[in-house]
Amino acid sequence: MTAKILMILTSHAFMGDAGKTEEPTGFWLEELTAPYYAFIDAGYDVTIGSIKGGMPPVDPNSLQDGLHERYEDDAVLHVKMKNSKPVEEFDAAEYDAVFLPGGHGTMWDLPLSKPLADLLTAAYADDKIIAAVCHGVAGFINVRDNNGIPLVQGRSLTAFSNDEESMVGLTEKVPFLLETRLRDLGAKYQAGSNFLPKAVKDGNVITGQNPASSALTASMVMEELAKRAQQKLSAQG
Repeated sequence: MTAKILMILTSHAFMGDAGKTEEPTGFWLEELTAPYYAFIDAGYDVTIGSIKGGMPPVDPNSLQDGLHERYEDDAVLHVKMKNSKPVEEFDAAEYDAVFLPGGHGTMWDLPLSKPLADLLTAAYADDKIIAAVCHGVAGFINVRDNNGIPLVQGRSLTAFSNDEESMVGLTEKVPFLLETRLRDLGAKYQAGSNFLPKAVKDGNVITGQNPASSALTASMVMEELAKRAQQKLSAQG
């Protein structure tokens, strides 16, 4: 059977509380397109959801990524995004993996979304793959395991680093520093070189550090899906 992947995007369009700033943000395009097209080209069934539903906002600063032309010409993807369902309408049991692209918008709505935390908690409990790249890892902050322990506690992972946040000049604009929050929750945070690919797998949790890590993170998700499919075939035969 074809693996099913659910990608959840931010619905937050401003660098701060909506209405209090005009500086736009949203999801980072490469962090959607690199994994999405890797999954689609591999034959996976990909569903696009978002925190609030409807068209998720794309960070205008990300519109020059390498897959921009394919994205612009992809009517199917645009329909999926325009008609995205809110996260509370999804059932983790229906998917093999949940993937959270990043972008600075995620820092405001992913950590505060109880439906997202519930979805990821259910997915983790059912041994589904849960993955995130860059600021998308903020969606893991309120996820708990079966014992009520924070998912990230004691887990090896990565995410956008404090150094990278400083280099893009947004340390004082984000609601919190993601690396710091993850460490405070007990995560075994790992950082690679700034803005170069880095991904970490710990059990069924896969994380990427920055936009350049998007394709690598997707590749690790696909490797795990392929391994699980092979194990299922072996068990049947």
